[in-house]
Amino acid sequence: MNSIKIFFSCCIVFGFLSCSEDDPGKYADYLVARPLTITLQEFKNGVEVVNPQPIAESGKIYAYQDYIFVNDKFKGVHVIDNSNPASPRKVAFIKIAGNVDISVKNNFLYADSLTDLIVLDISDINNIQIVNRLQNVLRDNVVWPLEADIFEYDDWGNPDNVLIGWEVVTERRLVDEVPQRFDDVMMANAAENSVGQGGSLARFKIVADYLYAVDSHSINIFEISDLANPVDMEDVYAGFDIETIFNRGDQLFLGSRSGMYIYDITEPSNPSFISEFQHGTACDPVVVDGDYAYITLRGGNGCGATESGLFLVDISDISNPSLTASYPMEEPYGLGIKDNKLFVCDGSHGLRVYDTTNVPELVALQHFEDITTFDVIPLQDHLLLVGEGTLYQYSYNDVSLELISSMSLN
Repeated sequence: MNSIKIFFSCCIVFGFLSCSEDDPGKYADYLVARPLTITLQEFKNGVEVVNPQPIAESGKIYAYQDYIFVNDKFKGVHVIDNSNPASPRKVAFIKIAGNVDISVKNNFLYADSLTDLIVLDISDINNIQIVNRLQNVLRDNVVWPLEADIFEYDDWGNPDNVLIGWEVVTERRLVDEVPQRFDDVMMANAAENSVGQGGSLARFKIVADYLYAVDSHSINIFEISDLANPVDMEDVYAGFDIETIFNRGDQLFLGSRSGMYIYDITEPSNPSFISEFQHGTACDPVVVDGDYAYITLRGGNGCGATESGLFLVDISDISNPSLTASYPMEEPYGLGIKDNKLFVCDGSHGLRVYDTTNVPELVALQHFEDITTFDVIPLQDHLLLVGEGTLYQYSYNDVSLELISSMSLN
């Protein structure tokens, strides 16, 4: 190899996934992480509203009034007019360098751009305006892929480049070659409010006059009573490898790779820890309904665990959550719940729909097997679902879902 530096994460190295049958033990599969970077100039000038664009990698979805916003991972947000769900249409693309999340209140859209918080006025969707940029307020917003066995980088530390994320792939390597570099490098490390709705994979959440944005370690808090001028409040340290945030009343539920953390926001500017539920190491979004939290754990896919499943956690005693039931899954991502129906995105294995009337006993209602699913939002009158470059919309009835439309995002 050229003078490529290799180092291992602080996680325990995965066991060999497969070895050459011709020479057992000589080769194994490893998770290799490489940085995704942009230039510093691209980052500083990385917010712009342009004409609709093909999507590169569909990420999270967000619904606000008659519009759907679809994240294009690390690139920005596609704006879709959904006033007619049977015929949605793209209207704009908001270029935001390093973006993965948004949230909207009263026509002000908040978006992350790596460590910066961007504020846009979307009251005229055909004339979106950038109104503010708070610099260096999202301090740990780039998530390191701790599941990786090997990190490779060429221009690490180049002051002209900005890290926006990591690409993790499985590659076959000589077993003898990898351990030689084990210790080379250590990881561095007051009208009626109108608020939109994100999915279970969201890292942004607006509650009343506060925006909560989780990074890998903390709850970043912004007071937004003046919507165009957020005030950066004191961060609250919340744990390790936090990935998602969900709100119910005066409580925040944080999904991390090691468990679920519950915080009280009776004092909105100072969330206080209530309890946690530990589940090992896996990718972990969470939604809450009644006395239960529903958690999907995705294993065998770079998240640290080997098994995937849907976990039902009893939170009737909020200070002592406990596991009640679990259901096997193949490749779960986002999930949502509405009116005794639970919707689980099972990756390349489609969308699963359950009846939760007799929770913790779930009854399977439908399984859409021929689609790839990532994130889902149950709205008042229909379901939004994003998969591999496609936006799906379904109508509800008592026992099933019916497709309204499917829109290619490419």
